[in-house]
This record gives sequence, structure tokens and C-alpha cells, in this order.
Amino acid sequence: MSEAPVTGRPSGPLSAGHLSAWGVEPGYWDTTGEWREVPGETLGAVLAAMGADLATHGPPAPPIVVLGEAGPWPELPAGTLVLEDGNVVPLPPPEDGPRPEKLPLGYHRLYPAGDEGGHKSLLVAICPPSCPAPPAERSWGWSVQLYAARSSRSWGIGDFADLGALAEWAAAKGASFLLLNPLHAPAPGPVPEDSPYFPSSRCFLNPLYISVLDVPGASELPQLPALAGKATALNAERLIDRARVWACKSPALEALFARFEEGGGDPCFEEYVAERGATLDGYTSFCALAEAYGLPWQQWPEQFRRRGSPEVAKMAQSPGSRARKRYHAWLQWTCDQQLKAVAARGAGLVFDLAVGVDGGGADAWLWQDAFALGMRAGAPPDDFNAEGQEWGLPPWDPWKLRSLGYEPYIETLRAAMRGANGLRVDHVMGLFRLFWVPVGRPPSEGAYIRSVWQETLGLLRLEARRAGAFVVGEDLGTVEPHVREALAQSGVLSYKLFWFEDRRPPEWWGQALGAVTTHDLPTVAGVWTGADAEARRNLGLPVHEEAVAALRGRLAEWTASSDDRPVEEVIDATYACLAGAPCALLAAVLDDAAAVEERPNMPGTTDQWPNWCLALPVPLEAIEKSELAASIARSLGGRPRSAP
Repeated sequence: MSEAPVTGRPSGPLSAGHLSAWGVEPGYWDTTGEWREVPGETLGAVLAAMGADLATHGPPAPPIVVLGEAGPWPELPAGTLVLEDGNVVPLPPPEDGPRPEKLPLGYHRLYPAGDEGGHKSLLVAICPPSCPAPPAERSWGWSVQLYAARSSRSWGIGDFADLGALAEWAAAKGASFLLLNPLHAPAPGPVPEDSPYFPSSRCFLNPLYISVLDVPGASELPQLPALAGKATALNAERLIDRARVWACKSPALEALFARFEEGGGDPCFEEYVAERGATLDGYTSFCALAEAYGLPWQQWPEQFRRRGSPEVAKMAQSPGSRARKRYHAWLQWTCDQQLKAVAARGAGLVFDLAVGVDGGGADAWLWQDAFALGMRAGAPPDDFNAEGQEWGLPPWDPWKLRSLGYEPYIETLRAAMRGANGLRVDHVMGLFRLFWVPVGRPPSEGAYIRSVWQETLGLLRLEARRAGAFVVGEDLGTVEPHVREALAQSGVLSYKLFWFEDRRPPEWWGQALGAVTTHDLPTVAGVWTGADAEARRNLGLPVHEEAVAALRGRLAEWTASSDDRPVEEVIDATYACLAGAPCALLAAVLDDAAAVEERPNMPGTTDQWPNWCLALPVPLEAIEKSELAASIARSLGGRPRSAP
């Protein structure tokens, strides 16, 4: 992606009041306890990116009010409230008469008194006090990188059929859920993005996960045997090559879509298109334009750079574009149908919501007015990343997002929880504040920008309640104390990791998901054998030798392992130790069940490490028969079901 760096600053002197009104923090406490001042150039660039008008007190009032269900809601002006179901509720001035004690959860429309034309109407979101709790008390599941979980029938990458088989096996072993990597859609094209955390859209799914063999009519395709043979041969290679996988799947899917259209389609497909509405229509327009003009969208002809332009509408009606739009909608419907089939087969699905999107992708084009495209989300310098982090993802501008009534955020949450038993929110602290780095500047010159977290958290609770999904907040790293308190009060589960906790698992917090590791951290085998630290040394990455020794020492102490204990026994003992945690949920990493030494992603690298491309070293069939996997399941499934 190639946006120009943000330069300049709003006219007029910057004051503490201006910065506070726009949520811009002039400095922050780093991990060493030192206060770091944000450079004036950064403050100016951030305010300029927001379009801040320093002549006013702060951002304009939004067209939405986010409230709890219990009255009397003094924030609401007197008027008429039209509920979602069409019922009308009068709201007198608080001093003139009683207001309802409660309002139903959902999105309602308030027409203030005296506003006859309805020009000042407000969207009123009434939110529950908490997210749903996990359905099974003190249950457990597997954490899975779906792309890596290949079976002997896979086409070079784990797919929805593999997920279905895994869900059945997991449920038979007593697991309640599968915690998945983000399944978000990459940009269309012959070379799909490797990272699931750098999606084009968080509202749609990755067609690479479609099981071609399970698409209706696949067995009748004359080219299927040749494509299947070429694709399954990719399973012999440990590294996943998404471009070669798509080169096999794409022609098969194109042919199956052509047969689908020739056969008259399917009413269920038309229902899906109507249900996903304007968001799907915009997404498929983006895909058609990307096929015609390449990426990023900032380099398209000017007339196509905005979703609502007359030229985009005209393009969408041309026969060729209509066909491509229907194809991309059909791909999404096929993903949706296959995921629904998985959800009915066994363990429930917990989806992962990535922290952001590619600034040159679909969501950033659809809702570009909500993004600060000249900024990048990231993290300040800390003990593990001395230079800080810049993730390549443009952040939402909290004030522009509010001005849109949070539509992009609400649509994203709904898509992320579609068919889910639960949702993991990556970097959940971003609901409260996010670290912005101006394009072209180092992370050390970034600044924290605050959101109206009462609103973002309230809407998360509402959408979770409507979806019937519990929520896990990935709150690892530097977290302000009030953040964890607010999340806990909202029923959001925290994260507790074996690698990060100083206390043994029986002393962990109950309102949490407990695990040993994550995709960004070493596996048990990587720590025990020293392979992870050795890999970092070979890559030229910093290795904190004392921390490495301390981590292995903790593993030895907590599992009562001698230095020469076989790695599979140490893995087994680690999960037996984890089973003592009182956490609401426990997650076992499928990589550990296969004694994998490499971590899926090595932070601080780009092409030096095969990030997001390492398949499990054995097929799913072998893991399902593995005694180590069975022993882990027995340990986690054998813990008491009631709180100690």
C-alpha cells in the first residue's frame, strides 16, 4: 500500500485541552516506568489526519447514543422513540413525567420533540450489562491454525472439511470448542496474503478454505482429477504455498460457479445476498474493480476510488462486472454454507477478530471515511521490541467512526460472530486506546489515541448478546488497570498464559481463557529443546538469554521435569499442570499435540521466517490417533466442573 505520509498540522496553537478533546495523549509511561513525550510533529500530524478543527471545543456530536437498558437516560432528549419492532415509546422530559424503567436491547430511532422533519434523529443503542458467558462451565478446547491442519485429502492447505473432521474428533475427546486463527478474506488475486492478521476485509471469509470436493457438482467436473492430484501433491511439502493452492482451487471454483449459474442458481444464495445487503454489494464491487485495476485501490482511476461514486454504480451494472460480483458473492456464500455445516458437526467455533485491515483492501475502500489512512496502528518500544512495532494497519479514527454511527464497527462485529460460539478479540485494548504511528515515522514517535470505550465496549456486548457468543479479550502486554476492570464487568474473558504468569495455574483468575502459548510465542517443544531461541539467534533477532533460561526453568519446575526428560512427556506434563487452572476456558495448542518446535509467527521478521506458512508436520489423521493428543484431552477434560 502507498499512502502519502500525513504532514502539516491544524492551524492555531496546540493546547492540552485540544489534545484531550480529540483523545490525543501528549505522552505515555513506557514499560520501564519512564514518561515519554510525544513529538510535536506527531501531535500535529495526528490531529491533521483526524481533520481536527481547533477552533471548536472538540469533535461534533455523533448521530448515535450508546446506553444501558435501565432508565431514566438523562442523555436522551425528549421526543418519540421508535423501537426496532416498530412500537413507539414517548420520552417526556425527565422533569415532566416518568420514563420507562427499561428499554429493550437493540437499535432504536429517537425523534426529538420539535424536530418535525426528523433531521436531528438519533440512533439509540441499548446495550446489556455483559456479554454471554461460555455455555459450558470450565470447559476446554483446541487452538488451531486452520491453514496448518491438513489431512490426506487436503488441497495443500487445511480447509473447512478438515475443520469439520477436527470438530467431530475434538468433541469425541470432550472438547467444547475450537479457537481458530482469523478466517478473514484476503484481497482477490493470484497470490493470496499469507498473514491472517492482514486481511482485506474482516466482514467476509477466505475462499482458500473452501473444500472444493464438497461443493455441489464437484464430482462431475472433468478437470477435477487432474486438479485434485496436483493440489494434494502439495501436502508433501511442509511449507504452504497459497499461490499454488489457489492456482488449483480457482479454476475448479470458476467452473463450479459457471455450472451453478447454468443450473439456475439456488434460492438460498439469493437469500444470502439479500441478507448481507449493502456490505456484500460493496465488497463484491471492490473485488471486481481489483480484478480490473489491481491493488491498492488508491492507484485506481480517480472515479472508482469512492464506493458511492456514479462511476462505481455504473460499473456494477455492466454485464461483465455483474458476473464477477455474483462470482465473489457465490464464493462467500459457499464459505458460509460450509462453515454452517461444520458448526453442526461437533465442537463449537470461536472465531478470531484481527485488530485491523490492509489499508489498500476492501474494508478500507468501503469505509475509507472511518480510517486514518495516513497512520498505522502499532505499539511503543518495550522490553521485547526495543524499536516498537508498526503493524501496517491503518487505525479507525474514533471520531469519524462515531460520526458514521459506528456502522463499520457494528458490521464487522456481526460478521465476526456469524455462526460463532465465541469471539476472540485481538488486542482488545484497542477498544480503549490505540497507538498510532504516522506513515514514514518510526514507532518511537507514535502516540496513543483514546476512543469512547464505553460506546465500543457497549456495542460489543450488544452484538455478542444478539449472536449468543461469549467474548475473549486478548489483553496480553501493557494494559491500563481500568481496562481489565471494565472488560471484567462486561463479562469479557481475560487471557492467562503459562509463559507470562508468575504464579502457578491453580492461582490464576477464573474469568479468563487459560493457555500455554499463542501463535506469536514459542511452543513447549521450542522452549524445552532450545530450538526457538536457536532460531532467533540464527535470524539475528535479540535473544534475552536470562529470560530464555528462566522460561525453561519454570517449565522444568512446574512440570517436575529433569533436564533429560523427553519432550513429549514434558508437553504432556505441561497440560496436566495447566488443567489445574480455575479459568472458565482452557485451550490446548494443536501444534503442541504434534510436538512442533517452530512457532507459527516470528514477530520482528518478514521473509526471514515462514510466518503463517508452516503446516503441521503430520496429517490430521495422525494427530487424531496420537497418544499425546489423547493424554492432553484427558488432562483438560478431567478437571472439576465447579469453581474451587
